[in-house]
Amino acid sequence: MIQIVGLKKQFGKKIVLDGVDLWVECGETRVVIGRSGEGKSVLLKHVIGLMEPDEGIVTVSGIRLDWRKRQSLAQVRSLVGMLFQGSALFDSMNVRNNIAFALEEQNRLDPAEIDRIVEEKLELVNLRGAGHLMPSELSGGMKKRVGLARALATNPQVMLYDEPTTGLDPITADVINKLIRDMQHKLGVTSIVVTHDMTSAYKVGDRISMLHRGQIIETGTPDEIRNTSNPMVRQFVLGLAEGPITAEPLAVG
Repeated sequence: MIQIVGLKKQFGKKIVLDGVDLWVECGETRVVIGRSGEGKSVLLKHVIGLMEPDEGIVTVSGIRLDWRKRQSLAQVRSLVGMLFQGSALFDSMNVRNNIAFALEEQNRLDPAEIDRIVEEKLELVNLRGAGHLMPSELSGGMKKRVGLARALATNPQVMLYDEPTTGLDPITADVINKLIRDMQHKLGVTSIVVTHDMTSAYKVGDRISMLHRGQIIETGTPDEIRNTSNPMVRQFVLGLAEGPITAEPLAVG
């Protein structure tokens, strides 16, 4: 479903992605772990076509992203939904209008059908009847769920999750983890989850890849990553201060 080959991205003198190769199978949930500032969010932005690579190829569902052909960007974006780290809800719109935004922009459905879809997606994320609420009335976990409902409104084939459990208490974080798994099982979506939360990574991932110094340095199942002998991966997953990873990376995503 997703193929990334030789992806490179540099900001000034800082090399963020240095030849990333990543293949995600149809229906798989791939978790990408790594320290803050290693470029995980930058990687997601390339998959959805928000950033143009310096080098490399990104293909989603057989469509190669080509910045010289805007049609390819539009095609890929129509297939992909994204849950942003801060949920990115429109503060001036209630929950219903946030979820309906993309549907109304497409101008293809009548209001009654849009309302039906909104209620359907709210039901999926266990927020039935919350359409009248404003973002200021929502808890952090509720905002994440509304953001997920909005991302699902257009029935994407691919879901991208940017630090979905950041800032949430452990119980609420587990609710989000369960929703990610539920979306995979109920809707068959292919997903990439970027996180440094290993509890979440182990729970939602079919396979886990670690991004370090601009490259994927290891990929494996949750059990394989948990029991890795790679000293850099082991240091990260165990949260150890001492080890081969020492220097602070530039915080770029």
